Amino acid sequence: MSAPIRLGINIDHVATLRNARGGAHPDPLKAAKLAVEAGANNITAHLREDRRHIRDDDIARLIAELECPLNLEMAATTEMQAIALKTKPHAACLVPEKREERTTEGGLDVVAQHNMLAPVVAELVDAGIRVSLFIAAERRQIEAASRLRSPAIEIHVGAWCDALTEGRMDDAEAEWRCIRDGARLAQELGLEVHAGHGLNYETAERIAALPEIVELNIGHFIVGEAVFDGLGESVRRMREAMDKGRAASVSGRAP
Repeated sequence: MSAPIRLGINIDHVATLRNARGGAHPDPLKAAKLAVEAGANNITAHLREDRRHIRDDDIARLIAELECPLNLEMAATTEMQAIALKTKPHAACLVPEKREERTTEGGLDVVAQHNMLAPVVAELVDAGIRVSLFIAAERRQIEAASRLRSPAIEIHVGAWCDALTEGRMDDAEAEWRCIRDGARLAQELGLEVHAGHGLNYETAERIAALPEIVELNIGHFIVGEAVFDGLGESVRRMREAMDKGRAASVSGRAP
């Protein structure tokens, strides 16, 4: 039987909207609570070096008031490591971070950064924080994540989503095979498998049919849809799409 699949909602861009004008509205904590009421299992927030959206006080309020797990996206820097160890979120997803990017582009190069990542992963795990590494679905990266003893990975599925959006179907199919095979390899190595970046209702439904994947983290699309349909309704629709995809997995109709 397939493992249940969790929905994590990333609230970064609620904070982006707030910061565009200043002040306190819209409130990321309020958005997080609404998302949970509508079916989200956990909340993701990325505290970036430049604090372009989520801020330190947001993290403090989320940890103090949320009744669900918080997944802290963070770069593997000394500053962020100290914040994670102080605030003790349920989970921490280590991601690459560049000042000039609009959002997280690409996955960590765990192979090249092994020596830098190893002590960060070890200290966070020792503190009781579930660590995941945001990586491409490449064999060498997945095997490197396993050697680091990270409990989980999050597969970057942006290239697959972009190829579908742009109608590059051959590229999309090649990316899909990498995701499918990478998820299977990761599970075989004892890693918990998550996925995220660029997912919408249709792609979330399809990827939820992969039984190895136990969590999807989705942000920008949900916040964008909330402009038209409301946050609660957008989260509910995403939950329904994922459940439909997982049902296909259970019935043997998964791709």
